[in-house]
Amino acid sequence: MTLGVATRPLYAEEVNPLSITASITGQAWRWRGTARGESDDLVDQLLLSRGCPPEGLAAHRDPTIRAFMPDPSIFRDMDAAAERLAAAVSAGEAVTVFGDYDVDGATSAALLIRVLRDLGLAPQAYIPDRLMEGYGPSGEALVRIADRGASLIVTVDCGAQAFEALAMARARGVDVIVVDHHKCASELPQAFALVNPNRLDESEGAAFGHLAAVGVAFLLAAALVRTLRVRGFFAQRPEPKLMELLDIVALGTVADVASLKGLNRAFVAQGLKVMAGRRNVGLATLIEASRLARAPLCHDLGFALGPRINAGGRVGKSDLGVRLLTTEDPDEAREIAAELDRLNEERRAIETDVQAEAESAALAKGNRAVAVVAGHGWHPGVIGIVAGRLKEKLGKPAIVVALDADGTGKGSGRSIAEVDLGAAVLAAKDMGLLVAGGGHAMAAGLTIEAGKLDAFADFLDERLGGDVSRAGADRALLLDAVVACGGVTPALVETLDAGGPYGMGWPAPRVAAGPMRVVKADVVGQGHVRAVMAGDDGRSLKTVAFRSADAPLGQALLGAGPDRRLWVAGRAKIDDWGARRAAELHLDDAAWCD
Repeated sequence: MTLGVATRPLYAEEVNPLSITASITGQAWRWRGTARGESDDLVDQLLLSRGCPPEGLAAHRDPTIRAFMPDPSIFRDMDAAAERLAAAVSAGEAVTVFGDYDVDGATSAALLIRVLRDLGLAPQAYIPDRLMEGYGPSGEALVRIADRGASLIVTVDCGAQAFEALAMARARGVDVIVVDHHKCASELPQAFALVNPNRLDESEGAAFGHLAAVGVAFLLAAALVRTLRVRGFFAQRPEPKLMELLDIVALGTVADVASLKGLNRAFVAQGLKVMAGRRNVGLATLIEASRLARAPLCHDLGFALGPRINAGGRVGKSDLGVRLLTTEDPDEAREIAAELDRLNEERRAIETDVQAEAESAALAKGNRAVAVVAGHGWHPGVIGIVAGRLKEKLGKPAIVVALDADGTGKGSGRSIAEVDLGAAVLAAKDMGLLVAGGGHAMAAGLTIEAGKLDAFADFLDERLGGDVSRAGADRALLLDAVVACGGVTPALVETLDAGGPYGMGWPAPRVAAGPMRVVKADVVGQGHVRAVMAGDDGRSLKTVAFRSADAPLGQALLGAGPDRRLWVAGRAKIDDWGARRAAELHLDDAAWCD
């Protein structure tokens, strides 16, 4: 066993690191294998083991927009959408951007609004109220927008399943462009243009089905600017600086848990650089409200900034996120950011109560392939977060449904790798089990009658049971490096970070360290276990196992005797709170040496 990082290419089928077949959490530990013989460099191994082709190593080390962005025209209806928007810009039409109430919807709407403003229009934003209007455009809302004078409506992060609403808009005589990324049915709604890489009739564009809606909106903005350039629109005025909007694109991409492969990696890598410059007044203020003293990291987008933007749509005013991301007034930005921070605290309290009830309900349901739980009085604004927590705890997809007094439920689901929940929800809708539903592979939303919950769960058992079983059988803790206790250093963290940005589909590196003993362990915060370790190399290491006080991992750390040695595995991070710059390990698992 090396005391530094294991740099030889290692293969999942070749070796079980440390010979651990059943850890404290019941998992085997395996190498996240690389392509055989490709490289001895740790960063290259990180890239290769996450699907980077050998010839793409240089591009993936520093992912740029130029290297990964396609010609927007490869997408169906993209040119038609760009031409229609260009005509609206040239004629000075009244345009409304209709967005979803989550982060992806808010960032998509904000991006297009900022671009259209730079082009001389005064676009309006319309974000539906989650509780009063629900997801996506209603016909009544689109007609109302048209009655107020809009001749063009652009829906973002919604609309792919809005058949009735778009038919009403067409009958009213208003054009609607749909910019979405959710799964489509074989039949499409009546839109002037529908730009969505997940259309079933997509060809080249289907390779970009992992984009969040904000990524699709960015491609539309690029197509629009190109169309206007060809028309000579910029002969007397500057072009919009699209690259300065990548901070918004990065936020929406990470917060929507989009796979960080290909173009999404470039969006996030370059967007973080833009965000560090704090050019967007609203984002800069939100960073301050989130108490981030340093430049935001990819993790911060998903766990600090994103939840605050989301809080407006979950338990407050749905349009706060768009207003924050589009304002140029520092005073207004501070006011909105403070309100979002307050609403986020309120959301956390509500979430805690629903989480406890949902976990109890899941245990009572037994061993379903997909955990489908429902409750009266559950706040529909937090069910998506609770579904994600439940998925992590159970290791399988979860759907959480908030039931109304009349027996209708609004549900939100989160899935695991290799299990396409969005397609299953669409199929259930086609079979009449759902009033409405849609989504993508990793997340879905639905409306269901309470009396059909059991039938819906049975359907998911039959459709997804095999996929869930296979995913569970393949469950293992994948490692990227093995070090001694003293090998978890800031230098190691910097090396690992060079393979980022990390997120969905591009998992953060996991390091195994040891062998070591627990010197001190205690419970801090909301059930986190903090432990100081001492290694055989004479060095110490600070570790944290989040939300584990009542779980096997936390209990093992708290009860470890001074004579028991163990290996620990987790994510190496810089300790931002220490007086000196040090590294720590955020634990996922541990295994006894004897």
